[in-house]
Amino acid sequence: MKIVIINYGAGNIQSIKFAIQRLGYEAVLSDNSEVIRAADKVIFPGVGEASSAMEKLKASKLNKLIPMLKQPVLGICLGMQLMCNYCEEGNTQGLRIFNVDVVKFNNTLKVPQIGWNQVGNLKTALFNKINEKEFMYLVHSFYVPLNKETIAVTNYGIKYATALKKDNFYGVQFHPEKSSKAGEQLLKNFLEL
Repeated sequence: MKIVIINYGAGNIQSIKFAIQRLGYEAVLSDNSEVIRAADKVIFPGVGEASSAMEKLKASKLNKLIPMLKQPVLGICLGMQLMCNYCEEGNTQGLRIFNVDVVKFNNTLKVPQIGWNQVGNLKTALFNKINEKEFMYLVHSFYVPLNKETIAVTNYGIKYATALKKDNFYGVQFHPEKSSKAGEQLLKNFLEL
């Protein structure tokens, strides 16, 4: 199986690569369109600020490629947010895969949310063998409101979408590569889709 982690300069790609190795698979880091297009599974990570990450995607024309991919694609953290229509952070136009905007947590909440929080209302095979109300590791100041593409929910002052699915595209707000056994199971589930 060919697994590609999109390497566009805005992700904690090494920890994802190591998590995949622990599952017995090898992943390639690449920003090459042909390599990404030929993959069986694509992981789209992201850490940092939305507008600068989007500029990096545009510079390598990956903003055009990613929405056209036909194989399973998993966006992680900022990767998931960039797959949405728009992000308030940096007034950023997204890839328009998920039909929802990303908004900032209100001022009554401590941001960023850093640490472990529960995920519930789990739907789809992405969450096979993962318990309802399992804890996952999160670091974010912006969130995706609940919408028809929501496949998992987290509560941080409000309930919000912590995972999304549309067609072959999946997104998770949490970091599976930092979420212990449950996160490893989610990556395994994605690779076995």
